Amino acid sequence: MRIAVRCGLLGLALTVAALPLAAAGAGQFKDLLNKVRQSTQVPGTSPSGSKLPSSDIAAGLKEALAKGTTNAINSLGREGGFWNNAKVRIPLPGKLEQAGKLARQLGQGAKVDAFELSMNRAAEQAVPQVAEIFGDAIRKMTLDDARGILAGGDHAATDFFRRTAGEALTARIRPIVARATDSVGVTQKYKAFTAGSMGGELGGVLGALGGGKSAKGGNALDLDDYVTAKTLDGLFTTIGEQEQSIRHNPAARTSDLLKKVFGG
Repeated sequence: MRIAVRCGLLGLALTVAALPLAAAGAGQFKDLLNKVRQSTQVPGTSPSGSKLPSSDIAAGLKEALAKGTTNAINSLGREGGFWNNAKVRIPLPGKLEQAGKLARQLGQGAKVDAFELSMNRAAEQAVPQVAEIFGDAIRKMTLDDARGILAGGDHAATDFFRRTAGEALTARIRPIVARATDSVGVTQKYKAFTAGSMGGELGGVLGALGGGKSAKGGNALDLDDYVTAKTLDGLFTTIGEQEQSIRHNPAARTSDLLKKVFGG
């Protein structure tokens, strides 16, 4: 049993190390792997009637989670990761969608596109910074958590992350998003999009939708909150796709341990 776990861990190290990690998160993921490797040295066997030892289940789930989060961060945390992916691309905030359509009709489509692109660029910059939080969640996973995930639905592991790491991820991502929105000019693009020079008709629509200025003089729409929430939605969507692939696609089980745990 210990040999199988060690082989699985070696497969984990080789699988994740072979992936082209984003530069900002590479060091964090080395740390993640070390923590996962240490936490999977769990002695003992499963309760009577179960087919796999508890240590194998825990190690296999941790490997799957590490693989899924690594792939998700690599996919999204690069230029075009959000913008070029229709499933996670961050659109105009709902209350500004109508104004965006009108702006395009008024010949201001370039300003709409610039605003939308800037939000996606901010999300792409923020994603590589969350590896450590996912690593902590994986390391703290209990045997009961592992069994619940294994027996759960296609997105049980993703739901585990939402439940155990959602608040920490929000707290980590929001200040990064705030800095990123400044660096890529989200607020400036937003102001250009909502500027009165775009026409009185559009200004009226924005005012009716609450997309203009608040009574205190700030933007009624909190762009940092919006981009943060959409960044997390994109992360969880992509991790969920990775999890579903491991559960249903034998080719996605890239180590003996993943085949052993998910093959049945």
